[in-house]
Amino acid sequence: MVATLSEAKYNELIQARLRSPESFKKALVNRKRRKLVGKDGRMLIAAADHTARGIISAGKEKFVIANRRMLLDRLLRTLSNPKVDGVLASADIVEELAWLGALESKLVFGTMNRGGYLGTTWGLDDPMTAYDADSIAELGLDAGKVLVRFEDTDPGVGRTIEYVVEAMRLLAERNIVCLVEPLPYTKDSNGMPMLDRSTDRLDKIISITSGFGSTANYTWLKLPAWTNHVTLGESTTLPILLLGGDPGENLDATFEEWRGALQIPNVIGLVAGRPLLFPFDDDVERSVDRAAKLVHGSSD
Repeated sequence: MVATLSEAKYNELIQARLRSPESFKKALVNRKRRKLVGKDGRMLIAAADHTARGIISAGKEKFVIANRRMLLDRLLRTLSNPKVDGVLASADIVEELAWLGALESKLVFGTMNRGGYLGTTWGLDDPMTAYDADSIAELGLDAGKVLVRFEDTDPGVGRTIEYVVEAMRLLAERNIVCLVEPLPYTKDSNGMPMLDRSTDRLDKIISITSGFGSTANYTWLKLPAWTNHVTLGESTTLPILLLGGDPGENLDATFEEWRGALQIPNVIGLVAGRPLLFPFDDDVERSVDRAAKLVHGSSD
């Protein structure tokens, strides 16, 4: 595996996109796989599906995630830590990581609905623009991931629920986990969707999401750690992975939120992107190691 991405290797990857596109699929389907749930029942997943929805800023840097060589380099460094279990990403990034050899014995969660682009008034209608259940199964991915942003006035939310439940059903038919991220949203005075960080809606939203589909056997949840821990611990029996968000300079506070929430029995780990890949101090290895110790402990 390439642990860092040199200019020469990056240029080789670009040429492979042009001259041997089949090599990306070959690398992905032939990668060495592992069990979904390891011995300790915990997992740390690096989130890298932001760009497919137009999220390209981290902290004060407005376009930093759009730098593909930098993003891949930071993902390679992150995945080289043996306590990082895998990655959540769109197909372009998954293929490139597989081609670079970074996904051997790692989990791959394929993001599915990314069509609700950042900065749009219509974005709560969030169609499936990335992976689908067939491609996840065919390519040997380990799970799919969907997002539902609950807002009380936008009819696009209802349509998104339909897309999401259908994706969950198709994955469950194939015995594949679907990681569902339900988040409370409001709209500002201009009609722009905004994350609602209050905690009083999340109990209801978790209850609704847990009831999606004809079975919950393959449903996991991706939830914020900043919510009331009673909500996380008492609203569902489903496995929970905590999301990261963009903490900016409040990285220590994010780690403390994770530390507290990870004490809850069905909280099994983290799916974190910017806190690991683009920490405000730019020390990727330190942030990744810190998260890995939270999830898996300090012993080997």
